[in-house]
Amino acid sequence: MTDQQELLESAARAAGLEINKGLTGTLFVRKGVSQWCEWNPLTDDGDALRLAVKLGMMIDHNVETDYAQVVLDGNSYHEMRGADPCAATRRAIVLCAAEIGMEMTA
Repeated sequence: MTDQQELLESAARAAGLEINKGLTGTLFVRKGVSQWCEWNPLTDDGDALRLAVKLGMMIDHNVETDYAQVVLDGNSYHEMRGADPCAATRRAIVLCAAEIGMEMTA
């Protein structure tokens, strides 16, 4: 299992999502009774936003320091905005959610 897979699985756990792994390692989440959709909030803005909303995250972009920041329950997660501020924001969201998911299994 890759670090990315572990991050995504932990993030899904934090959000209470039912996941299923495809043969290539792609994650799918249950949508409705029998429908499964590919899920990757590291690459999909919609998946990342739904994850942030479900967990109640606050998202901030500090242009002066060039960071994307996610805050939840007093904990802050930063990621350098760099050339792709959307990717940095998605990653900060997933890191925050993954930490919550890891705490749930500890």
